[in-house]
Amino acid sequence: MSKVLKIFKIGGGIIDDESQLRYFLGELVRIEGPKILVHGGGKGASQMLSRLGIEPQMVEGRRITDAATLDIVTMFYAGKTNKQVVALLQAQGVNALGLSGADGNVILATKRPVRTIDYGFVGDLNEQSVNTALLTQLLEAGLTPIFCAITHDGQGQLLNTNADTIASTLARALAGSYAVELHFCFEKDGVLTDINDESSVIPRITAEQYQALKAEGVIAAGMVPKLDNAFAALEAGVATVVIENALKINEPVKTILCQS
Repeated sequence: MSKVLKIFKIGGGIIDDESQLRYFLGELVRIEGPKILVHGGGKGASQMLSRLGIEPQMVEGRRITDAATLDIVTMFYAGKTNKQVVALLQAQGVNALGLSGADGNVILATKRPVRTIDYGFVGDLNEQSVNTALLTQLLEAGLTPIFCAITHDGQGQLLNTNADTIASTLARALAGSYAVELHFCFEKDGVLTDINDESSVIPRITAEQYQALKAEGVIAAGMVPKLDNAFAALEAGVATVVIENALKINEPVKTILCQS
């Protein structure tokens, strides 16, 4: 049986709240076995851009990344934020290694082509993007990789890449070597039947049930692209996808997604 690898993705909400970040990392330390953490950027980059007179531009939740914006997000994502997470984990005895996609050529991206929108220096990934040999070596050496949302194109250009996409791509790429559990951690306790009722968590959703819930409108809006990606990851060989509260990763309340 393949060794279980747990990949956790946390968003900017946790990154922006130091006490919540420390609590989440404390809970992460309790989880045994190999693991990877992927983190978003938080509000720091947008606040710095505003102070410099550069208006942050977002389209459907995705950042337009011109050259000046790329400089700032790289400073925050790959620098301050990533190293803070690494330092906090080292303080708790976890030998963490902060990585961008350029480090060790671990994630190779392609610049998103201009269609109706020019996203600028934004990277897209595919199944061949991940240097699985290097990642496996790091994991087997007992290191815990901590990924920020910066990749590269192999030609010297850094690229801003969506953290959810990075987590899903890592999970798919490593599914051949490990039984991968992909954990999307956010502020809710899981997928809810009623967005206003925290107790309405759906504990388990199969691909067939998901299509029915989507058709009924029970699952809608922002959760649809998240779950579409999650079920695509399952189809690509990821063993399990979990949607859960970032502060309750060691508690039973969560939504587990599975093929059948």
